[in-house]
Amino acid sequence: MSVKGPQQVLELAKVSRTFGQGATAVAALRDVDLTIAAGEFVAVMGPSGSGKSSLLALAGGLDRPTSGGVFVESTPLAGLGLNELARLRRRAVGYVFQDFNLVPTLTAAENVALPLELDGTAARKAGRQALDALRQVGIPELADRFMDQMSGGQQQRVAIARAIVGQRRLILADEPTGALDSTTGHGVMEVLRARADAGAAVMLVTHEARHAAWADRVVFLRDGRIVDQAAAMHDPTFLLTQAGL
Repeated sequence: MSVKGPQQVLELAKVSRTFGQGATAVAALRDVDLTIAAGEFVAVMGPSGSGKSSLLALAGGLDRPTSGGVFVESTPLAGLGLNELARLRRRAVGYVFQDFNLVPTLTAAENVALPLELDGTAARKAGRQALDALRQVGIPELADRFMDQMSGGQQQRVAIARAIVGQRRLILADEPTGALDSTTGHGVMEVLRARADAGAAVMLVTHEARHAAWADRVVFLRDGRIVDQAAAMHDPTFLLTQAGL
């Protein structure tokens, strides 16, 4: 009897992304093939301009590839309209942006609860789930604070809580520890690792080898191409060398 492996949550098939046309065209990604299964934590490393952020944007349906296909739980994103894409992101995809993208007129708890409420979850239930997510990132006491009452590191943790709230099956994180001290950053990596262990697919973009070491697999990008992949059991010097950092 055959035994099925983990469900594939994310697939990028021969994905390329080019900005501009003709002589001014810039290829951000070139023929990228990548899959991430349920329960798998993948880190993406590479020098600035290698295509890491473009890869995350395509994986989360925030951008469209020039060629190739992106699939989330076997659903081709190319076949979805804007409303359908927004619904998929609310329900299945958690995204941690470098610049947070929080709503300044909402409290921390309201920011975290927003995608749940937009998807029809009752306000009280969404609030409970938001508080639980804030607790996971270590700031439940900040639930009623507005963004201008928080430090950059605290806002980053709110953004991470928003990405993990609910039943998100794909977590995409773009340098999520960039505004955090080492102790808090370690705690965030524990949260992402726990989400993968609970069955989510996690993709992390990072320059930090110590953070990539939390992953099951490290993918190295250079000039828009995947140039290597490795299990994340190597020492930090090896990871930094492979990433060209």
